[in-house]
Amino acid sequence: MPSSEPGPSVEEPAGLLADAIDGLGEALAAVDAFDQALVAGLRRPQPAGLADLAHAVAGTPLAARAAEAAGKAAAGAAGEDHFVALAAARTALLGSVHDALLVRAEEVTGRARGEEAGASPRGQEAVNLLAAARSWLSDVARSGWQGIDHDLVSGAAHVVSALLKDPDLRRLATLLDGFAAELAASCPGTALERVPARRWADLWSRAMLLTVPGAAEASASGEATGRLLPLGVDLQEHATAVQAQVHAVFEPADGGVPRLVRASVSAPKPDTVVGAGLWQLLRPHMSLLQAVSEGRSMDLDGMPVTAGGDLIWSDEHARQGEPADAFAVARVALPTATDAVTAPLDRHPARIAVPVFMEGYAARKDGDAVTFAVAGRPLAVDTDRIPAAGPLTPQAVAASGACIGLLRWDAGAFSVQPLAVETTVRKKAVAVHAGQWAGGTADKAGVKAEKAATDAVHVLRERAGRLLRK
Repeated sequence: MPSSEPGPSVEEPAGLLADAIDGLGEALAAVDAFDQALVAGLRRPQPAGLADLAHAVAGTPLAARAAEAAGKAAAGAAGEDHFVALAAARTALLGSVHDALLVRAEEVTGRARGEEAGASPRGQEAVNLLAAARSWLSDVARSGWQGIDHDLVSGAAHVVSALLKDPDLRRLATLLDGFAAELAASCPGTALERVPARRWADLWSRAMLLTVPGAAEASASGEATGRLLPLGVDLQEHATAVQAQVHAVFEPADGGVPRLVRASVSAPKPDTVVGAGLWQLLRPHMSLLQAVSEGRSMDLDGMPVTAGGDLIWSDEHARQGEPADAFAVARVALPTATDAVTAPLDRHPARIAVPVFMEGYAARKDGDAVTFAVAGRPLAVDTDRIPAAGPLTPQAVAASGACIGLLRWDAGAFSVQPLAVETTVRKKAVAVHAGQWAGGTADKAGVKAEKAATDAVHVLRERAGRLLRK
C-alpha cells in the first residue's frame, strides 16, 4: 500500500475547467470549415472553408504548403501531396487544441507531464502499398461524403488486404478497414440525411498521414520493473470487439518518479456476448484483471512499455502483489505521478483521458444527467461511458462522495467519466468499481450475467463445430 502523506485532490482549482481557453474556438472553427468542404468534396472549385484552414496555420512550418494546398483544392486541382498537406494542417490544429486542454488539465491536477522521447526507427515500409492507400483516400476526398458510392468504397478492399500482410502496416490497414466499412454502410452519400463530418474527417486525416513513410514509427520503448497500482478500468465495447484499458500508477523499483501508465487488452466478440460476459473474453489474456477485481498491486519485471506510458502486457513479466486499495492509491500515489506523454499522431481532443481523483463535491441527478458541483461550478458526469459489465451505475455515482475518474473533453466542455466511486449502501461506506467483476464475482447480478454469456458462447461454439463438420 502507498504509505506517504495524502496529496491534494482536484477540487480546489477545478473551477478552471469551465474557464475559456484563448484561441480554442477559432482553431475548432477552422477545422469545422474544412470538414464542411469535405462534405461536398474537393473535385470541383469551392472557395469556402479551405482558406480558413490555411490561415489558421499561418506562421507555422506548414504555412506555405497549407496555403498552396488550399489554393489548389479550392480550384478543384489538388493532388495527393496537397491532400497530405491539408490533413497535416488539420491534424496540427487539433493537436494544438489537445495541448491547450492538457495544459488546463495539468493546472487542475497539479501533476507534471513526462518527457518526450524520440521515435524508434522501423524497417523499410512498403512505399507502393502506402501510395495505393493514399490514392484511394485522395479519391474519397475528391468525391466528398455526399459523393461516395459502393464502387468508390470497395476500392479499399484490395488495399487493406495487401496492408494486412505487413505487420508494420496493420495500424493503417485496421483504420482503413473500419473507415471503409462505415462509408459502405452509408452509401450512397447522396441519400445521407446527416453526415458525421467531424468523425469522418478525423478518420480520413489520420489515415492520410499514416500513408507518409515513417509517420507510424513507434515511440522509443523501455522496460518497467517495479510496482503497478491499479486505479480503474475503462471498458470499451463495440459490436464485434471489446477492449479493457487499465489505468494505473507505476512505481519504479529503482526509486524513480512514479508515472501514470495504461495496460490494454482486446478481443473479438460475437454480438450476443454483452454485459458481464465480456470479461470472459478478456481474462485469459491479462492477469491484471484479476488483480483489479481483488484490489491488489502487481509486481512487474522487465515489462515492455512505450514512451507514451502504454504497457505491452505479457503475463510472464508480472506476478500478483500486495493489497492496494484503489482509493488509497488515488489519494496518496496519484498526485505524485507524472502524466504520460502523448504520441504526435494521438494529439486529438477526443483522446484526452486524464486520471483524476475528486471528493467533497455535491452530486446532483436531473433525469438521466448527473453533475458534480465542484468549487461552486457544475462538472458534467459522462454516465454513458459506464459499462453494463460491472456494478457501477449512474445511481451509485449520484449518491457518491468521492470518485476516481477520467477527465475528458467533448462538445466544447470538460466532463468526468467515473471509474469508481465511494458511496453509502445501507448506511455503510462502500467502494463501487466499473471493473469490479473483471476477474470474476460472487455478486448475484454478475453471476447471472456471466452464466448467460457462457450459454451464448457454448451455443456459438456448437454451431461453429457443426459448420466445420459439414
